[in-house]
Amino acid sequence: MALLLLLFLLTVPAVSADEDAFIGVNIGTALSDMPSPSQVAALLKAQNIRHVRLYDADRAMLNALANTGIHVTVSVPNEQLLGIGQSNATAANWVARNVIAHVPATNITAIAVGSEILTTLPNAAPVLVSALKFIHSALVASNLDGQIKVSTPQSSSIILDSFPPSQAFFNRSWDPVMVPLLKFLQSTGSYFMLNVYPYYDYMQSNGVIPLDYALFRPLPPNKEAVDANTLLHYTNVFDAVVDAAYFSMSYLNFTKIPIFVTESGWPSKGDSSEPDATLDNANTYNSNLIRHVLNNTGTPKHPGIVVSTYIYELYNEDSRPGPVSEKNWGLFDANGMPVYTLHLTGAGTLLANDTTNQTFCVAKEGADPKMLQAALDWACGPGKVDCSFLLQGQPCYEPDNVVAHSTYAFNAYFQKMAKSPGTCDFKGVATVTTSDPSHGSCIFPGSAGRNGTFPNTTSLAPSSNSSTSGCHSIYGAGSFTTSVIIGVLLMSMVCL
Repeated sequence: MALLLLLFLLTVPAVSADEDAFIGVNIGTALSDMPSPSQVAALLKAQNIRHVRLYDADRAMLNALANTGIHVTVSVPNEQLLGIGQSNATAANWVARNVIAHVPATNITAIAVGSEILTTLPNAAPVLVSALKFIHSALVASNLDGQIKVSTPQSSSIILDSFPPSQAFFNRSWDPVMVPLLKFLQSTGSYFMLNVYPYYDYMQSNGVIPLDYALFRPLPPNKEAVDANTLLHYTNVFDAVVDAAYFSMSYLNFTKIPIFVTESGWPSKGDSSEPDATLDNANTYNSNLIRHVLNNTGTPKHPGIVVSTYIYELYNEDSRPGPVSEKNWGLFDANGMPVYTLHLTGAGTLLANDTTNQTFCVAKEGADPKMLQAALDWACGPGKVDCSFLLQGQPCYEPDNVVAHSTYAFNAYFQKMAKSPGTCDFKGVATVTTSDPSHGSCIFPGSAGRNGTFPNTTSLAPSSNSSTSGCHSIYGAGSFTTSVIIGVLLMSMVCL
């Protein structure tokens, strides 16, 4: 019987998609120095971000977004849900004040009713579907129901036994809410809003989930997760969670509701208990997420079916309570400067801080100093890197330590070799980053520098008659034996 049910779930008509996937951003407001609505709108336009989700329906923000064409999802805050879910009139007033007053100038395309109600405000769960219906009825009365969809974001934690995805199901205690919710979404042509955070799945897995699997990094076929029931291969946590939601809906006999991911991201900074909340990991995750979504690849269960996604979030929220990571999910600081440079290809003009070619090779954090010294000796000797910039009195002499000096030499070699795969490993003590390691007057090869020009990298290989060739005077020729090492980020193997 179980096999027959599984075969049914795999052969029922799939959800359909009639548009390309999009990437949007969430805009939080827990900033000590929140940019003005006009500044936010200007940043969105400059970055060509065409879809945003607000956690409220702030009038000034909606006015600032008017006549921009940006698709806007407004939200009913959790604290207003009880009132709206208990009164059709209250819901109608909310729609009149926060939606009708702004369309069509402001392109409102969706209303998110609450956020993760089942897991964060369970006492309001009994009126959740009523709230959606009342909001939708107000849109119907104004002939806006064809333009504006109504849904409610859910935490992926409501899905139990999420791997393998084919065995996933919603927490049965919420069936009295989930079944009428899914009926509403299906009958109104809306979508299931889901928050997907591979960062938390990875952190809570006690080492079971590999970091590469969470970050969308390429995996060899023997490392991919395979659903034994369907034989579908999963190369990342994101797809597995989305498919778990599809299977969970299927088990309740709902098979035609598309999924929108309303939140996903990775923190760029954390405290001592969050060692993987780093700039590089945040950059890797969000860059790969954007590429994955915009490729319209879909998921293993529904290949080619788009999963449009909102990145959490536009700004770092320095006033948000909790651990350090809670304040550092943003793509930008409050002043509009990017927290890191996204490494994108195939994203069109989305996010203008894309400088795909700006990657660097740096010393790996925690690397053995003796290994670093050996690698430094090789780079400045047989590697033929011009290490004269590291001499005393030169721009990159300070800080005078093996980590800083090896970082400069590793990167110079990496740039000299045109960033070829395998040229940033140095026996495992180096790694690729998109964070520019330049500091002060020490401008690294490959950096845009302060004047927007790239340093000349054609002269990195010293001439045979140079007195400073290979920095032999300060590091010696040294020796660095040939090795082949598997890499994990923007490289496959090294051969030095």
